[in-house]
Formats: sequence, structure tokens, C-alpha cells
Amino acid sequence: MTKFKRDFYFNENIIETIAYNVIKYRKINGITQEQLAIDIGVSPEFIRKFESTKGSEGLSLLSLYKISIVLNTSIEKFFEELESNVE
Repeated sequence: MTKFKRDFYFNENIIETIAYNVIKYRKINGITQEQLAIDIGVSPEFIRKFESTKGSEGLSLLSLYKISIVLNTSIEKFFEELESNVE
């Protein structure tokens, strides 16, 4: 069986996109960084770092899941490309 490289588009800035969308939906919901941190069981510093470094601090899938629940936002919304989120 011959194997070949298939072409896929991978957003190289997906973590930054997720960070942007966490900020966006947090603000839409009127929730502070501190309240979000308390609700998902992390330190406020963790949320501040994640948002201020545009995701370079990283975020676990479990944390993203919890954020989606707290912000009442479907998880796929956090993966929406930045171009479609321009306000």
C-alpha cells in the first residue's frame, strides 16, 4: 500500500486564536478573570497569564472544557478563526 502526504490546513496560531476567543466570550458574559479562575479551579494568575501571553502559557483541554461550560459557549466557538471574529 502506497502512503502519501495528504494536504491539510493547520492553523499555526490556534492557541492564540483560543486565547482571543476566551477573552472575547468572557467579556461578552461579563465575567472577570478572577471569577473565571474560581469557577474552573485555577489561580487568577493562570488566567491572566494565558490571556496576556495569547496562549503561550498553554491551556489543558480539561480547562478549555470547563471554560466553555462556565461561559455557556460551545467549545468549537473557541476555535473560530480571528478573521471571522473582528468586531
